[in-house]
Amino acid sequence: MKTDVSGLALWQWRLDARKAAVEVDVSVTEVDWLLQEVAGIDSLSLRLESFKERSQIELPYPLSVLSEIWQERLDNRTPVQYLAGVTPWRNFSLKVSPAVLIPRPETEYIIDIAVEAIKNSPIPELELGEWVDLGTGSGAIALGLAEVFNSAKIHAVDYSPDALAIAKLNAENLGLEERIQFYQGSWFSPLLALKGKLSGMVSNPPYIPSSEIPQLQPEVANHEPHIALDGGIDGLDSIRYLIETAPDYLRPGGIWLIEMMAGQADTVVKLLQEQGSYCQIQIYPDLAGINRFALAYLKLA
Repeated sequence: MKTDVSGLALWQWRLDARKAAVEVDVSVTEVDWLLQEVAGIDSLSLRLESFKERSQIELPYPLSVLSEIWQERLDNRTPVQYLAGVTPWRNFSLKVSPAVLIPRPETEYIIDIAVEAIKNSPIPELELGEWVDLGTGSGAIALGLAEVFNSAKIHAVDYSPDALAIAKLNAENLGLEERIQFYQGSWFSPLLALKGKLSGMVSNPPYIPSSEIPQLQPEVANHEPHIALDGGIDGLDSIRYLIETAPDYLRPGGIWLIEMMAGQADTVVKLLQEQGSYCQIQIYPDLAGINRFALAYLKLA
């Protein structure tokens, strides 16, 4: 139920919310992010506090509900993106829920790497072919691929029906539903008809060692889906599977591209080399300088 509040009342709410955040070591920037999402207040107005002069500001619910939402963030460490139901990623605004991993800013770069990778492929016009996002979650990577490869057919797979529902909704909201085909299943299993045909496989698979998950921030450990986090004893179970299985599905010269955890790069390179089907293996850092992405090409026959 939409309601109007005065700018002064919302300004006071912001002061109180920021103070409460500091007391429990939650970033005060989240308060402003939430106000941008639910009240449509721009960052400059927040920084200058000029919004307090407005007589009315529309909210999707009463101010008391906004207070309850913020208290949930502080008390239970529920990610603010789940509470707002949205998160920014690249130039998208994506719906999210506890059924999906919250897309991280560092993952955005995987799309740029894919674009650069086609330029170095031993075969031409990979951007025109069939691409797959395995473990699509919110659909972020599939949507990113659809945006940059506007003549490609994108396939998106996830094991969770609830995650696929979110991904499909995001595709519809962005007008990309005709460009992406969604499948429920485990990794390549729904894609038998695409064996030997894929121009590229892109994935942000689970890569955190099982024993490390309880030590993660409570926002992650207690709220994000463990199926999207848990990579087994050493964190590499899913990555090993993708290394072993992808050669059956990629066309010669096709791209294999994943996100991984800090410290896994050397092992991933070794696994790719030992498998024997890949060439031009490269590691890319994220914006923080952490080795975050592994790229390889399927050898030509």
